[in-house]
Amino acid sequence: SAEARQVLAMLHAGELDLLYVAPERLMSDGFIERLRGIPIALFAIDEAHCISQWGHDFRPEYLKLGRLRKLFPEIPMIALTATAEPHTRRDILERLDLKDARCYISGFDRPNIRYSVVEKRKPFAQLTEYLHSRPSGAGIVYCLSRKRVDEVAGRLVEAGFRAAPYHAGLSASERKKTQDDFLRDEIRVIVATVAFGMGIDKSDVRFVVHYDIPKNIECYYQETGRAGRDGLAAEALLMFSYGDVAVARGLIEKTRSPVRMRIELHKLNAMVGFAEAMSCRRRILLGYFGERLHEDCGNCDVCLDPPEVMDVTQDARKALSCVYRVGQRFGMVHVIDVLRGSKKERITQLGHDRLSTYGIGADKSQDYWSHLLRHLVHHGYLLQDVGDYSVLKLTESAGPLLRGELTLTMAEPRVKTSAAPKAASRAARRKAGDIDYDPELFERLRALRKELADREGVPPFVIFSDISLAEMAALLPETEAEFRGIHGVGRHKLERYGPSFLDEIRRFASQR
Repeated sequence: SAEARQVLAMLHAGELDLLYVAPERLMSDGFIERLRGIPIALFAIDEAHCISQWGHDFRPEYLKLGRLRKLFPEIPMIALTATAEPHTRRDILERLDLKDARCYISGFDRPNIRYSVVEKRKPFAQLTEYLHSRPSGAGIVYCLSRKRVDEVAGRLVEAGFRAAPYHAGLSASERKKTQDDFLRDEIRVIVATVAFGMGIDKSDVRFVVHYDIPKNIECYYQETGRAGRDGLAAEALLMFSYGDVAVARGLIEKTRSPVRMRIELHKLNAMVGFAEAMSCRRRILLGYFGERLHEDCGNCDVCLDPPEVMDVTQDARKALSCVYRVGQRFGMVHVIDVLRGSKKERITQLGHDRLSTYGIGADKSQDYWSHLLRHLVHHGYLLQDVGDYSVLKLTESAGPLLRGELTLTMAEPRVKTSAAPKAASRAARRKAGDIDYDPELFERLRALRKELADREGVPPFVIFSDISLAEMAALLPETEAEFRGIHGVGRHKLERYGPSFLDEIRRFASQR
């Protein structure tokens, strides 16, 4: 194109300091020849996890970048990624031929984000309950498909929420308008695929909801990390269902490369393990990236409301025996029907009412058996064959458990479908770093900021960030000198906005 020719002309004329180029273009023979005659100070490889098969977003074209060290051995190279666990980091170094490279790893912990998981039962009702319990603050709802994005966004608008969809199927102008409206707080909730968030500079996102389970922890970490970048309290809610996991497994098992399939299943299992956790979620999340937390975080749902652990060895043996007795040819619903002694016609037609396992689990609920069977699937005692109508089959690991050589525990099932804030949550939402602030004044200041931003035609954060408003709501400055001491207040902002904010703070103080 004419634009590309112009960029190349500028490159040869020495008029560029930085050139951004895709790996496939960079490693083409013609482009390599162009680079030989140009002084280059550095090769910087962004999203370096894409070169590793262990990376969550492996792209084969990145593998060609491994030739750069041989072609240009004297030119320094830096590889950058925000989401690489230890195995991926080692793979990046090897594939880029970075021998004796210095590695700089910053901390993965985002202590202001509260991680929570709820069982996904009536997802849209759960989502609207969650949003109603948080009447202020912007958020992102992630879905795995464009169709789901459009459906959820449309229903939210019908329910009265300021929401909009965002995915690659929309036109560039539609995506830009949605981004601008989100930055200006015209839209409160973006419903998006993973396409949204890259390059979006909005620090005051207060919550991220995963409507569907992400395919790996790297994606989860990257997407939840778009919340609370201003350092204020933020939340990450995952709606978890084993049905979603079965669908995700089925899609992965269609992968042509056996190696890639094995890696992706491993990563999905790690994500399921995080969702099923009976211990501090932050420990599990950081541990995945090779970072150790020396004590429980106290700011995830498990720490705030620890589950009861129960011994399920005997019931697990009953469930495994039942799967075996029905010939390993039926799914979860049928196995539970047999265990609970169902009178369904199909049970009697198949003669399953005469099995030794018929009715031996009648004292437990359907939900209990469903939870236990899923627990057995995730922990490798049962295989759920997605390609064969989700039929349950015993694995080799089932033998020792059936013979009584192993014991098994699991979290006591509880119907945890609500994410409405508890008292502990409300207290945490009043924290700005180590400062307690008044939420009522904070909301009044946010409303004033929005009014001024609309008047000036700029995004609200241009006026003041949420962290600045939180300090105002904590310290209640009464004079210009005190206001000048607030984070983000300089001489210009003091003169331009100080009188309006000081008036609002004084009004609030007088009404207390």
